[in-house]
Amino acid sequence: MPVKNILVVEDNPLIMELVRTLLLSFGYESLEAYDGITALRLCKKYKLNLILLDIQLPGIDGAEVLKILKEDPGTEEIPVVALTAHAMRGDEEKFLKAGCSAYISKPIDIQRFKSVVEKFIA
Repeated sequence: MPVKNILVVEDNPLIMELVRTLLLSFGYESLEAYDGITALRLCKKYKLNLILLDIQLPGIDGAEVLKILKEDPGTEEIPVVALTAHAMRGDEEKFLKAGCSAYISKPIDIQRFKSVVEKFIA
């Protein structure tokens, strides 16, 4: 199976561990960033197949990271999935409108998480 580069951008170590474990169990390896600046640097360095992006990050938040990625011709085509505890009514539409390809709320529903990841990695 070819290596798929999935970048996980998450500042909570417990959620990072959960996402890493889930991705490994599905047969994927991941790159990890705990803040937006590191995420943007990794996006320049690696050819990514998918970005799982927490919206609430220290420094520049996920919404700003998304905006920067979508404005850059080198990264605008990478699917970005919002991975967030923002589960208020209307949030999913807001993130999709901002450029996210999909939305996964926390706590993570494992079956939904798997199907969303596989949709973009297939």
